[in-house]
Amino acid sequence: MKLPLLPLFSLLLFSSLFCFGGCGKANCASSDALNLGFYLGKVIHVRNVGHEISENDLLQLFQPFGVVAKLVMLRAKNQALLQMQDISSAVNALQFYTGVQPSVRGRNVYVQFSSHQELTIMDQNSQARGEEPNRILLVTIHHVLYPITVEVLHKVFSPHGYVEKIVTFQKSAGFQALVQYQSHQNAISARNALQGRNIYDGCCQLDIQFSNLDELQVNYNNERSRDFTNPSLTSEQKGKSSQPMYGDGRMYAQAGEVGFPQQMGNAAAIAAAFAGGLPAGISGTNDRCTVIVSNLNTERIDEDKLFNLFSLYGNIMRIKLLRNKHDHALVQMGDGFQAELAVHFLKGAILFGKRLEVNFSKHPSITTGVDTHEYSNSSLNRFNRNAAKNYRYCCSPTKMIHVSTLPHDVTEEEIIDHLEEHGTIVNTKLFETNGKKQVLILFATEEEATEALVCKHATSLNGSIIRISFSQLQSI
Repeated sequence: MKLPLLPLFSLLLFSSLFCFGGCGKANCASSDALNLGFYLGKVIHVRNVGHEISENDLLQLFQPFGVVAKLVMLRAKNQALLQMQDISSAVNALQFYTGVQPSVRGRNVYVQFSSHQELTIMDQNSQARGEEPNRILLVTIHHVLYPITVEVLHKVFSPHGYVEKIVTFQKSAGFQALVQYQSHQNAISARNALQGRNIYDGCCQLDIQFSNLDELQVNYNNERSRDFTNPSLTSEQKGKSSQPMYGDGRMYAQAGEVGFPQQMGNAAAIAAAFAGGLPAGISGTNDRCTVIVSNLNTERIDEDKLFNLFSLYGNIMRIKLLRNKHDHALVQMGDGFQAELAVHFLKGAILFGKRLEVNFSKHPSITTGVDTHEYSNSSLNRFNRNAAKNYRYCCSPTKMIHVSTLPHDVTEEEIIDHLEEHGTIVNTKLFETNGKKQVLILFATEEEATEALVCKHATSLNGSIIRISFSQLQSI
């Protein structure tokens, strides 16, 4: 094996890593040489680099061993190349990772020396990634926790030059978009500035490559595609895919006209609440913010009771009981993510002796009218404050309710008197947190606890408006 000329300390370090002598040991380091690569140099080859892994993730993996001089992401091959500042740094990194399996974002990555002795990076990785600079960018967005729309993408990319067209679509790689600039230089500038960045804190990470398309064809101006050079284009017929040639047409429409700063705050709250991953069964990509509830008990239900139940999962905009279907109601949530939580956690819940059916509605919103109750400005909407905490506490109905904002002089007997008409109370626990009284109340069934919540949330007890939520505790 022919070695390049190296400083003495590097040769000594290398000799401790590889055995050339037939030592006869089964665990001889020479048996690992194939795993590290035949070449000794400053360049490290990393495999199994998923799309969720960013350049910053890899830098954090190797910077403890020295300065990373260059980094090339080979996205098409799920690989990367890193050039350390010197050979000893590269050897130290590989020596360490022969005994410790490197893992990034839950994915094992595999490292070895590369056959490259030096990396040449042009246009900050654009050539190394096998892409010629182009005025059209292919943008893949990872960790989507909030709907990404044409308007959001335009706000992100327009500071770097005039954006002519945007098309969004869903493919196997995830949510993607094509962004066409007026010039190549605009696209290069945007990619250099935005690659690996998050649109919102902790989520919606941008992975940007140059597209090989020459021109985007935009047929309609709507929430999925936009030609900013031709504002006269109409939107397509509802349900028709606007750009079938670019993806499978799945919508990532915004839930109403939400401003960018408000989206930013809600996305940060979602990321803070579900940093370890969204609850099982929640995709985080739903775009429909109106749900339809059926099999209601028409003799006992009203809009305020539905508000009390659905506001556990998000802010309520409007509620409408359907007069032509008396056991049906429409509930418009603040956005698609909140609607998805409501559908997921409330489907099959029992209220007033009826098992609820909760599904997404075909209506994007509820129109105002005499039969519509407006809640968008209600001070009782829970997610206007402490949104991250409220997201974290979302769950299906349980036997246990948590009652807060109690008057300081309230007694356990008074609380029981206020709630016992709704079912059998098995146990209670009155306690104080930061000088504020709270109580846990265990009912015999989930149905009884649900009835108590929808009937008594936001009611007055000794002059205080109480707040009721489901508790995930199993016992007191």
